Amino acid sequence: MAVPKRKISKARRNKRRSSVWKLTAPALTKCTKCGAYNMPHRVCSECGYYDGKEVIKVEA
Repeated sequence: MAVPKRKISKARRNKRRSSVWKLTAPALTKCTKCGAYNMPHRVCSECGYYDGKEVIKVEA
C-alpha cells in the first residue's frame, strides 16, 4: 500500500485547498420600473415592484 514519504506542510495543504473557497459575486439585475440594481426574483427595495406589479408600498 502506498504511504506518503514526507509530511505535507500546512502551507502546501492550504494552498491546494484555497481555490475551492473563492466567493462569487452575487448576480444583479436592473429593475424594469426604476432601474435600480437588485438580486433576481426579489422585490425591488427602491420602488417595491416585482414582475411589473406593486407588492410593497414604498414612501418617497
